[in-house]
Amino acid sequence: MRRTHFFMLGTAAFLMLATTPMVVGQAPAAARPPVKPLVDADNKRMQPEQGLVSTTVFGDPNKPGMYVIRNRFAPGVTSRPHFHDQDRFVTVIKGTWYVALGPDSDTYAPEKMTAMKAGSFVFHPAFGHHYDMAKDEEAVVRIIGMGPVKTINLEQPKK
Repeated sequence: MRRTHFFMLGTAAFLMLATTPMVVGQAPAAARPPVKPLVDADNKRMQPEQGLVSTTVFGDPNKPGMYVIRNRFAPGVTSRPHFHDQDRFVTVIKGTWYVALGPDSDTYAPEKMTAMKAGSFVFHPAFGHHYDMAKDEEAVVRIIGMGPVKTINLEQPKK
């Protein structure tokens, strides 16, 4: 009888602890941003001359903290060799996105790019040189990182 009593007490204590919300270190509800669905018309930065539409999904890449952006590359749209001063985590959402990474990506050579199909993941480490593009079809990528982030082009603008 005594063993059963201790077992039941132990089980009850475990269940209480396991189902009690952990609030240590969490921001109060008032300090958290409100939940807001993303509408395509919200937070768009369009660069139609370059065929790129960048939508801020969460946060702000120009301010401290986490951000999420979605980039839509029209077919044939490419970036030139560049790097960012913060890590960036990229997931291909739609289409095939082509990337060049590492020391060989200082010089633009689209024939050397690697095809990344929808569902692929690419890590751009801080200061890691790269460039990217959509070739024959639209490509959509989601980029997650910590702001503020800067983009530094490796090529000098032509005069």
